[in-house]
Amino acid sequence: MTSRKSQAATAFLLIVDPNFIEDLQYWTETKAKVATKVLKLVDCVRRDPFLGEGKPEPLKFLGPGVWSRRVTEEHRIVYRVEKNRIHFSQCRYHYGK
Repeated sequence: MTSRKSQAATAFLLIVDPNFIEDLQYWTETKAKVATKVLKLVDCVRRDPFLGEGKPEPLKFLGPGVWSRRVTEEHRIVYRVEKNRIHFSQCRYHYGK
């Protein structure tokens, strides 16, 4: 298994679920400021999936490699890190809603 430190130096392939796109479209249409923050956090995750803005937190109850970052008090970005891939699953609500 690759350490977090060495994974952070890796170039990642970003994979985005249709749900994530729908969530981002919702933010674009309703709260542009939140949409901008989501995109900023995606960039932070791309650079280092484990450190940085949004209080990165492992979500062990959703499986290995699943993490979240805070978008607002209520909403989170949820993503899974696998080898050289980051899979974004949602950016609205709390985990798995």
